[in-house]
Amino acid sequence: MINPIFLLLFLLIATSQLSTAQRQYIYSQPVDLRDGWNTNDLRSKADSTRLYSLFNQLIQQDHQLHSVLLVKDNDLILEEYFDQYNASDPHDLRSSTKSIRSLLLGVAIDKGFIENVDDPISKYLKSHEPKKNLDSRKKQITIKHLLTMSAGWDCNDWDKGSKGQEDRVYKKKDWIQYTLDLPMINDPGAVSTYCSMGAILVAEIISQASGMSIDQFAKEYLFIPLSITNTTWGHTSDKEIIPSGKRLYMTPRDMAKIGQLILDSGKWEEKQIVSAEWVEESTTTHTTITGMEYGYLWWNIPLMVNGKKIMVKTATGNGGQYIMVIPEMNIIGVFTGGAYNSQDDKLPFVIMRDVLLPSF
Repeated sequence: MINPIFLLLFLLIATSQLSTAQRQYIYSQPVDLRDGWNTNDLRSKADSTRLYSLFNQLIQQDHQLHSVLLVKDNDLILEEYFDQYNASDPHDLRSSTKSIRSLLLGVAIDKGFIENVDDPISKYLKSHEPKKNLDSRKKQITIKHLLTMSAGWDCNDWDKGSKGQEDRVYKKKDWIQYTLDLPMINDPGAVSTYCSMGAILVAEIISQASGMSIDQFAKEYLFIPLSITNTTWGHTSDKEIIPSGKRLYMTPRDMAKIGQLILDSGKWEEKQIVSAEWVEESTTTHTTITGMEYGYLWWNIPLMVNGKKIMVKTATGNGGQYIMVIPEMNIIGVFTGGAYNSQDDKLPFVIMRDVLLPSF
């Protein structure tokens, strides 16, 4: 069933004439902030007709988009903010943080802190071990199982009845111990269910293997090389949260740098930040979750554009936080939003499919 906001938006887009009383969208080339981005005029690379129709409607209608950015051929060509957001505001990435944790694990392997994704998690997670629901299968859980959300625990964020559902775990004192003590309902690797706790364990493994908190590790090995300085880590829970459990807050421009790192096989400005092999492996489909293709904490989402299927390597976060990488077209799209726990947070996929990509 088509979401009403989608239908309304694109019915309005089809209407080319706007009342003279309405505000008109004026495109401006993104400003050069000397932050590592080259900027260019979108109109030199694309037909801007659909773009103008879209933004003319967005400025007239209520919506939950906070930002829309587009990078083409290494140039930032579109940058629009809504609802008083601007380029300097770090945004809560929600689960898009998972995809960045995947990059950090690749760096940890490159640096020799972690040997292999096929290693059991017990090799690196020295602070905790299962104390309840003891099951020999728990010894078989590997880092790869965490990355593909197939550890086998009763952990499914999309099932409110699951013992490991994230909102339940957030109420516990020790998230890591509680997760390790969850009952096993599948063999490791057999079934993938969306489990945020597994991604938090990935961060904790990086931290314990390197001797650095995940924020320190990210700063030294990822953010400083990318010239990313405006970040914080936090959580919506009122409880004291271990660093590995916190989510990342980052500006949309810096989110786009993460996308460029994926597009350029781990390089930024000719410097190899994470190995090309890891970028390829982590963004390749290894499993499916509710029928959708999943790599190592990255989604592969198909979009039908002018009758052609285009695969989008995607970091996704509740509310509409997306990093979309389209290698086939050398394009990166970044969206942030506030449509939390709503299907309206899928609007960026419609914009990408029906407006932005066809413009090229």
